[in-house]
Amino acid sequence: MFKSDICEALGIKYPIIQGAMAWIADSTLASAVSNAGGLGIIAAGGNTPENVRAEIRRAKELTDKPFAVNIMLLNSNADEVAKIVCEEGVKVVTTGAGSPGKYMDMWKSHGIKVIPVVASVALAKRMERSGADMVIAEGCEAGGHIGELTTMALVPQIVDAVNIPVIAAGGIADERGMMAALALGAKGFQVGTRFLVAKECTVHENYKQKVIDAKDMDSVVTGRSTGHPVRVLRNRLTREYIKLEKEGNSPEKLESMGIGALRKAVVDGDINNGSVMAGQVAALVKKQESCEEIIKDFVEKTEKLVKVVGEYF
Repeated sequence: MFKSDICEALGIKYPIIQGAMAWIADSTLASAVSNAGGLGIIAAGGNTPENVRAEIRRAKELTDKPFAVNIMLLNSNADEVAKIVCEEGVKVVTTGAGSPGKYMDMWKSHGIKVIPVVASVALAKRMERSGADMVIAEGCEAGGHIGELTTMALVPQIVDAVNIPVIAAGGIADERGMMAALALGAKGFQVGTRFLVAKECTVHENYKQKVIDAKDMDSVVTGRSTGHPVRVLRNRLTREYIKLEKEGNSPEKLESMGIGALRKAVVDGDINNGSVMAGQVAALVKKQESCEEIIKDFVEKTEKLVKVVGEYF
């Protein structure tokens, strides 16, 4: 199974891609994932263009393997970051929150593989028409900003609808999730929450422990009433947010609660008043490991599971 088409296309050993987590996915984590055989991603998020360039250069010092940069296209700095990835020789770009169409010719002329994150069949088709090399089909089990469809429902529909490789995301934390995604037609697998607690991840230790301690029902979605649903772990902030949502407060007031909340959790370690984004699989993540250990565990256990499943046929 680890002879996926995307491995050759992206220059990686295993079809395992690290999720682009804002404030979390930096050069340290991305380079560790790439060195372990996957594709690490630096999340540009709302970072300044100067900092994004610095992170790219630092990643180059830490790895000689390919890595990606994720660009949130609605951010005001998107135009500048889109040029920086070309100037710095980045080989892969993933995108979210918009269409990369206006950058496609520029990126293609620099040999960049473009992989948008999509949450619907319609968007996947649109991305294929715009020239995307692959798409990441992200189900609502994922942490952070999400769509409506589950990975189980979304991935096979997108696989049937497009002629480019589909990478599954959302709900993958071990070999069982990876095997399921493979059965759905995915050619690769994006993993976020498990890499969030990697030893190389620079997120605050309180955040990591919150994920490790999570139970199956500790994940909740806030912001549905604003049109920007976000999956996070329950805490004081989510309780207040949900209370205000039920009371019918304005989207503007609700959105204001989220300003700076992710940074508060990631950097300051305030897991009560900060936004602790994590997927529904958080309860499956039990310990901190290195990126190399995580990927090795995925690979070895999935290969064993493939053999076990084969015995039934």
